[in-house]
Amino acid sequence: MIKSAKQFYVPKLVIITLIMAMFIQTAIFKQYAPYDDDDHFLNHLSLIQIFTLITLLTITLLTLHILRKPRTIYLVDFACFKPPSGLRVPYAKALEHAHVILASQPKSVAFVDKMIERSGLGEETCLPDPLHYIPPNPCMLEARDESESVIFSAMDSLFQQTGVNPKDIDILIVNCSLFAPNPSLSAMVVNKFKMRSNIKSYNLSGMGCSAGLISIDLVKHLLQVHPESYAVVISTEIITPNSYRGKERSMLLPNILFRMGGAAILLTNKRSQHKHAKYSLLHVVRTHKGPEDKSYRCVSQEEDKEGNVGIALNLDLMAIAANSLKSNITTIAPLVLPVTEQLMFVVNLLGRKVFKFDLKPYIPNFKKAFNHFCIHAGGRAVIDEIQKHLKLSSEDVEASRMTLHRFGNTSSSSLWYELGYVEAKGRMKKGDKVWQIGFGSGFKCNSAVWECNREIEATKNGAWADCIHRYPIN
Repeated sequence: MIKSAKQFYVPKLVIITLIMAMFIQTAIFKQYAPYDDDDHFLNHLSLIQIFTLITLLTITLLTLHILRKPRTIYLVDFACFKPPSGLRVPYAKALEHAHVILASQPKSVAFVDKMIERSGLGEETCLPDPLHYIPPNPCMLEARDESESVIFSAMDSLFQQTGVNPKDIDILIVNCSLFAPNPSLSAMVVNKFKMRSNIKSYNLSGMGCSAGLISIDLVKHLLQVHPESYAVVISTEIITPNSYRGKERSMLLPNILFRMGGAAILLTNKRSQHKHAKYSLLHVVRTHKGPEDKSYRCVSQEEDKEGNVGIALNLDLMAIAANSLKSNITTIAPLVLPVTEQLMFVVNLLGRKVFKFDLKPYIPNFKKAFNHFCIHAGGRAVIDEIQKHLKLSSEDVEASRMTLHRFGNTSSSSLWYELGYVEAKGRMKKGDKVWQIGFGSGFKCNSAVWECNREIEATKNGAWADCIHRYPIN
């Protein structure tokens, strides 16, 4: 209550005080002025009086500017869920399940074999316990158990790393696309950690693998109007109730790629956190291709002919993703690229569109703007396409490939496993800029740009702690 009153009244009191000071000073000036004529008043003010008046005006304008200036959003720290080793799904086990469950569909079995071999996933990716049974045994209770295991573990790690008390959290956002129970996942978190009754809680569903960056964008706007606040974003995807049990090839692929995972991220607008927080948020750019029917339908949850529910992936998915990225780049490039790159892009565009020269489109060198790239680990083909489109090196996409290999496609949380990989390798330096790129159904392409505030040493904690020494691998 005190905090709310402070947020509401202090800025207004500052403005009112300054305005009153201006009127009082003006009245004093006028009282001692040799003339009562308003037209000659300013002509007879002393230099000290003019200086005082200008100072008051300057202070007033600066105060108004500071109050209107967007607050810097700081990422204090984040924690990624590390599945227990008992839930691993090595190649042999995945193939065995495919051969048993799809025994009457040899072509589907051959398809699964081929996709697993080409997937880019390693031997340590994990699935929740119900999906280890033959046949799988998903139910609401098991889905709740997976939610609690992933989210509570990540939250415990976050609070331990930061020392922040759950009751200090002012804003909570949970994003999970396919599992939307009642009470919501955000309510589950509030109950578990006994958070305050006036916490601002949000639960996002149905927004695909890019929902994590949508949550960051939502937090950014909320923190602009709630000063001196802490916010937690939880990004996850609950796999238990969403395993496809049919034989349609376009719907079998998500079974191969998606794995357990989740991340909890602590953000704030407290200026006192500038030296302690890991990153500052520079930009969030969201691109939505939903108006285009082809883009809208390229990833969808639906039933097959036999009534089995699953996620269908359209063959045009890679082309649509590339087109969405182009639109996103058009917006973000002027915000981050140096002037030389922007000029080359504009000259190329004019040459092709205005003068009709036979030129290839100029792809800006984003390595002049960013030190690290975190591309959504949606699959090997996604990473390949983005690497080719942005002309990135193998080292630039290393974090994405290694995250896919070690943890699989963990949906919206994959970007945080990738950032964790860069940190675990000891590559993050003060002043480095990070570009996170997420893709999701709808179809959406979202970007976030972060700047590192301090040197980040490789730690022995986190999801990568026990395996980082083995990476990168071919």
